[in-house]
Amino acid sequence: MAFFVARRLLYLVPVLIAVSLLTFLIASLLPGDLAYTILGDQATPENVAALRRDMGLDQPICWRYISWLGGVVQGDFGRSFRTGQTVLQAVGERLPVSIELMLLAQLGALAIGVPLAIICAARSGGPFDRFMTGTAFGMLSVPTFLSAILLIYFFAVELRWLPATGYVPFAEDPAGNLRFMVLPALTLALAEWPGIMRVLRSDMIATLQEDYIALAKAKGLKASRILFVHALKPSSLTLVTITGINIGRLIGGTVIVETIFALPGIGRLLIGAIYTRDLVILQGVVLLVGAGFVIVNFVVDLIYAVLDPRIRHGHA
Repeated sequence: MAFFVARRLLYLVPVLIAVSLLTFLIASLLPGDLAYTILGDQATPENVAALRRDMGLDQPICWRYISWLGGVVQGDFGRSFRTGQTVLQAVGERLPVSIELMLLAQLGALAIGVPLAIICAARSGGPFDRFMTGTAFGMLSVPTFLSAILLIYFFAVELRWLPATGYVPFAEDPAGNLRFMVLPALTLALAEWPGIMRVLRSDMIATLQEDYIALAKAKGLKASRILFVHALKPSSLTLVTITGINIGRLIGGTVIVETIFALPGIGRLLIGAIYTRDLVILQGVVLLVGAGFVIVNFVVDLIYAVLDPRIRHGHA
């Protein structure tokens, strides 16, 4: 197991370097001049030249990347020229909101998708299975912003059960925090549960056709025990991978959802940095999000290796 972890960590280094390089290039190659954006009305040629020299913008892009990466390695992601906040401070204030949203959304998607997958696998080919398979396929085509608008209209405008926008920190009011997070989390969960259901259903149908399942039935074991003990665990390996991949989708979804529901998370910070051309914040946030996604998938690989010994021993 130690060799497997060390090998995965070794693979992680070039991936993180590639993420940092792409992040820097995307932000650096955007049209416009950062010096003009910072100076605004005071952007005289002399002031622009002086600022570009102070910020190192007059240096070759390769040298700027090395200098920026050196600061990142030391924990210096830069400072916003608009607010004066460092990237780590800005992300630290908003990260708990986004993490809470993603966790609630993932739990909601699992709570919807897993039971439906089990029922559909147990009744494969039946009316309920066909109906839910078609429903899941249709839900995959519904964009996140449309689900958000419909949920706001139904639960906030018509029924007035839940607030449409806003946020209360969990430490101040746990119940109020959950009320504000229900609609955003449900919006993301509605986009994630179809994939979970379809993958788990397919794996469970294949598992239920294995010989050891037939042996369990011949022994007279209860159908519920066969489903939840003998069929669900071996069918969950792919589900673990899908859950890790969904983190990336959730990160993208939070950008839209946090904007619609006015949540002060990473998504709104990223959108604000784009609108104000705060490239320092933009680079730092994108790099941290990309690195977080890579690390989450590394953890998923470890969990996958724990569940399936063939992975860590290199036999599959």
